[in-house]
Amino acid sequence: MKKQIFKVLGKINKILLPSFTKIRLDMTKAKKWQLAIIGWRYFVTKNSL
Repeated sequence: MKKQIFKVLGKINKILLPSFTKIRLDMTKAKKWQLAIIGWRYFVTKNSL
């Protein structure tokens, strides 16, 4: 059940949130909100696997 919820969240994230790897964002120059989005996407991906 938990894994299914995170898989759905991952699909929603892919649609709504920007992908920083496509724009080649440098992690050292990322702003706080960008780091928060990256952290959230990592958390959801880790829990969906």
